[in-house]
Amino acid sequence: MPTTDLYYRFKPYLHWRLRLALRRRLAKYIRRTKGDVWPINPAAGETPEGWTGWPEGKKFAFVLTHDIEGDRGLNRSRQLMKLEMELGFRSSFNFVPEGEYEVPRELREELVANGFEVGVHDLHHDGKLYRTQEQFLTKAKRINRYLKEWNASGFRSGFMLHKLDWLHHLDIKYDASTFDTDPFEPEPDGVGKIFPFWKSDDNGGSYVELPYTLVQDSTLFIYLRETSINIWKQKLDWIAERGGMALLIVHPDYMQFDGAKCDQKQFPESRYREFLQFVKTKYAGEYWAALPREMAEWFAVTQPKTNSGRQGQKA
Repeated sequence: MPTTDLYYRFKPYLHWRLRLALRRRLAKYIRRTKGDVWPINPAAGETPEGWTGWPEGKKFAFVLTHDIEGDRGLNRSRQLMKLEMELGFRSSFNFVPEGEYEVPRELREELVANGFEVGVHDLHHDGKLYRTQEQFLTKAKRINRYLKEWNASGFRSGFMLHKLDWLHHLDIKYDASTFDTDPFEPEPDGVGKIFPFWKSDDNGGSYVELPYTLVQDSTLFIYLRETSINIWKQKLDWIAERGGMALLIVHPDYMQFDGAKCDQKQFPESRYREFLQFVKTKYAGEYWAALPREMAEWFAVTQPKTNSGRQGQKA
């Protein structure tokens, strides 16, 4: 039985404090042993073959995404939306269709009306999406139904599990379940790219893969217990120098608003606000702020199909 499968089978029986303690201890070890590829993997900065550059000659691309894992994240989505609107940003909110909460149609419509995007985040967010191909194909039909109902273009699996070849069964323009480098994930094999790339099959089908390239908020603030945004700033500067795509995942589940006291699984929203202000100030006029859907649509008409994922990747 694969390690990830074993973990998610027993996860419901482990108290969250024990899970958190184990994740923090593991994260400390990984950080100590993977410094040569995290938070920066030098090989990932190579410009893809045939790359034509970003729209309007922008230096780099900046993409914001959010995964809403539970009720707490759902209830804080509007606060996060308002924070970004205040600073002039827009993002994609990825909801779990059949998770512990029901996604209100009114919330989805409000997000879209304000210039945001809605995406599909797994089906149940239980780590079982890829247990067998037969089960996946059954779930894919339901995922496609939500994609159509929500008018969504993109998908991201729970826990960043990835079998990219299977995703050709989904009606998507893009997937966002991979990363350039992230040894903290259950499946730590990175794609080694800070650029989007094509994922094609033998039947002429294809979609755009959008790897996240900035450290997840949960890794940075919850597991590694960082108290500053210095790693975000360091990685963003490196991506900008190489003209790549800075794609970030932030979870409203872990953000505490209104200055309230944070528990062990939360961090103050002021850190995210500070990072957006840093981007807006230091790189004013130099970045293309794009929704994932906009990124995939632009990529599809401007970049050659030779810009594909690294050969031999498990993903």
